[in-house]
Amino acid sequence: FHGEGYQEGYEDGSSLGRIEGRQHGALRGAKIGSEIGCYQGFAFAWKHLLHSDASERDSRKMRVLESLMGMIEKFPYDDPAYDRLHEDLDRIRGKFRQLCSLLNVQPDFKMSAEGSGLSF
Repeated sequence: FHGEGYQEGYEDGSSLGRIEGRQHGALRGAKIGSEIGCYQGFAFAWKHLLHSDASERDSRKMRVLESLMGMIEKFPYDDPAYDRLHEDLDRIRGKFRQLCSLLNVQPDFKMSAEGSGLSF
């Protein structure tokens, strides 16, 4: 009886662990996707604003902006086993902060139950 009980408990625990793991992974993935999406929307809006009023002074801003957009474009959305995911995400966050500093904006990315958002 002891062996049967152990086996049943092990199988139930494994099943529940996989379910909980999938739920946690989906939630974490959604948060990362939402964050990256906000960065991408921010970059597209500023690209349009800077491109329409291009000057020599804005060339550094445009280079950093293009770099951020390139990093976002290369981000591996569909590979959950990518081993450098967190490193790449940290680089994107750093580039975003650099761009915000150049643009003189103070972003506030918030994740809440109502959804995510980027405010200034």
